[in-house]
Amino acid sequence: MGVEGGMKLVKFLLFFFNFIFWLCGLALIVVGILVQVALHKTFMINDASASGGPIVLIGVGVVIFFIAFFGCCGAWKENYCMVTMFAVLLSLIIIVEIGAAIAGYVFRNKLSTVVQDSLTEMISSYKNGSAEFKETVDKMQMDMHCCGVNSSADWRNFTPTGNSVPDSCCLNVTTSCGSNAMLDASKVYQKGCHDAVVELLKKNLQWVIVAALVIAFLQIMGIVFACLLMRGIRSGYEVM
Repeated sequence: MGVEGGMKLVKFLLFFFNFIFWLCGLALIVVGILVQVALHKTFMINDASASGGPIVLIGVGVVIFFIAFFGCCGAWKENYCMVTMFAVLLSLIIIVEIGAAIAGYVFRNKLSTVVQDSLTEMISSYKNGSAEFKETVDKMQMDMHCCGVNSSADWRNFTPTGNSVPDSCCLNVTTSCGSNAMLDASKVYQKGCHDAVVELLKKNLQWVIVAALVIAFLQIMGIVFACLLMRGIRSGYEVM
């Protein structure tokens, strides 16, 4: 009875961890989509390498979502083949996540360059950009209290005089407040947006790392419980 009770406990623990795991998969999908939107809409980052992280998050989230559902069914029905397949697939997911973590570690050194290039492109495209594009750039500068890429001087080609910036660069935004005020620290933010954007992205990356560690813990526990349940089913013990 002790073994039966132990296997029954393992069964329900595996089911519970898979349910939490299923929710984590759903969360990864949502986070991946939000990061993708932030990179390509809020910050207008078009570098292909920047899409790697969000796409991996979405892909892993979708796979985890279905694997967890598969694991729940296998645990509940006490199906040896389903539980075994779940453990194998989960192990493969961990390998993929290790690869993604290595790629993220390598990409972190390129983050500054990607942001620099993307912001430079935003400024050069601002004058002839759509109203929506301009609104996005203006919102970024107002929210982050910054102007240009590295300084307000990056807007020197904004007007023929070379001494004006968009009104969104102003400390107090009013109509034409940026006219002939590029280097006026009392009116216009002198700090560029590059450092602020990089800092924000790194801060969000820390939360992604924390989430990844939690999910990795759940995955390892899932594999452990799956192996214990497989052993119990294979030994022929009743776990109902």
